[in-house]
Amino acid sequence: MTIHITVDTQAERTTFPHFWELCVGSCHAVMGLRADWRRQLKIAHHELGFRYVRFHGLLDDAISVYVKDQWSGAVRLSFFNIDSIFDYLLSIGMKPFLELGFMPSALASGTQTCFHYKANVTPPADYDQWGGLIQSLTRHLVSRYGIDEVRSWFFEVWNEPNLPFFWAGTKEEYFKLYAHAARAIKSVDSQLRVGGPATSVNAWIPDMIAFCQHSRAPLDFISTHHYPTDDPLWRNNDLSWEDFMKVAGQYQRGVLFQMTAKARAEAGKLPLYYTEWNTSAMVPDALHDESFSAAMIAKTIADAAGLVEGYSFWTFTDLFEEGGQHAAPFHGGFGLQTVHGIRKPNYRLFELLHETGDQRLKVDVDSGSASTDHSSVGCSSSAEALAVAGDHSLTVLVYNHDTPSASIKEEEVHLRLKGIGTRRPARLVRIDPQHANPKKKWQALGSPEYPTKDELAQIARASALVASVIRPEVGEEGCTFRLKIPPHGVAAVVVEV
Repeated sequence: MTIHITVDTQAERTTFPHFWELCVGSCHAVMGLRADWRRQLKIAHHELGFRYVRFHGLLDDAISVYVKDQWSGAVRLSFFNIDSIFDYLLSIGMKPFLELGFMPSALASGTQTCFHYKANVTPPADYDQWGGLIQSLTRHLVSRYGIDEVRSWFFEVWNEPNLPFFWAGTKEEYFKLYAHAARAIKSVDSQLRVGGPATSVNAWIPDMIAFCQHSRAPLDFISTHHYPTDDPLWRNNDLSWEDFMKVAGQYQRGVLFQMTAKARAEAGKLPLYYTEWNTSAMVPDALHDESFSAAMIAKTIADAAGLVEGYSFWTFTDLFEEGGQHAAPFHGGFGLQTVHGIRKPNYRLFELLHETGDQRLKVDVDSGSASTDHSSVGCSSSAEALAVAGDHSLTVLVYNHDTPSASIKEEEVHLRLKGIGTRRPARLVRIDPQHANPKKKWQALGSPEYPTKDELAQIARASALVASVIRPEVGEEGCTFRLKIPPHGVAAVVVEV
């Protein structure tokens, strides 16, 4: 069956801000002191356009922010390591999206920790001291970087407090934690931006807004997280962990769109930021390293446009210590780059998106049994498209995506550009199992856990986006490109206009 995709280049267009470039995620703050982390972040900023970076653990013991002297017992504050990280971010043209957490052990009420790096997730023993720490940090940042600069940052309180893994307290105790932090930040300057609840599974948004309205706690934006594999929990809040694990990895196609639309409605007039998302919450997950991730990102970005102010992918690198640092280049990590900085297929997809313009064109998809709008949610075909115009070019991203458990086949696509009669060839760039696939090259080399310098160079070359020429068939009302898109493949057709 042939899929007919039509783009009317003369029709009215909508704005297409690059909302996914606002922020990108990382592991925990101490990584920001490493040279390889800094090198990879600089590359991602330059090539993909990310403007902010968010990470856990800004207040962890490893950063030495709030330390009790082992001899005198006196508390010592030190923002030296934070300054080093933030100085670097600003030096490369980026900014921090501050996640305030986790709890310094000297201020903690308990000893429960998470992750390999033992982050304390208990409430503060003294909420006033917690507020004092946040106020001191905020004053220091304003003093060092200037009020105008810090007003452009975001302050987000904690990470996923709806999960006992990340927060040993209750919902009410999180709201108390939030209120003390938010008031401390606003006591320094009323125009500084603070928000939350930074929950997983799109949770607590109405509760957060109701709490802040009732308590008059400041709230400038809503932040939350989601993954498609959250689907069973999202649909059934009472699902036990044991039952969830039985269906982990199963979800409906387009579920992230459904989640985002609901969160957008719940947030009301407040800006909505997803400060963590990926194509799966599971690590390891081999699909993170394959073209599946690129195809799903293309669909997700197309679906989320107009619903969010920011959509922060988790993460830009596999330099990542939540479960301890992996050594192998392709171990199913969250990152867009491997531990050696090899660009994965999902990195290349963001590269294609970065090169698009800011004017979106309507797309009609006709598979013979269904016709959909540009989001293509509910389309009977697994092939969809996103069309974006810039000043001098039109890019159509055609992606063939479905869930991991679904049956998916190669799709023959006729891409018709209505209103463009050019006979000039266009550029075709592919991401699929045969193109921009460094993992395939790594496997061909024997899957070395510790590749040599020469092997790394070969793997890096296999990652490159390669443009070829594609010639259209020109008719009375436009031109048509014939494509074959393999399962979980992406094809970008770029036409000069």
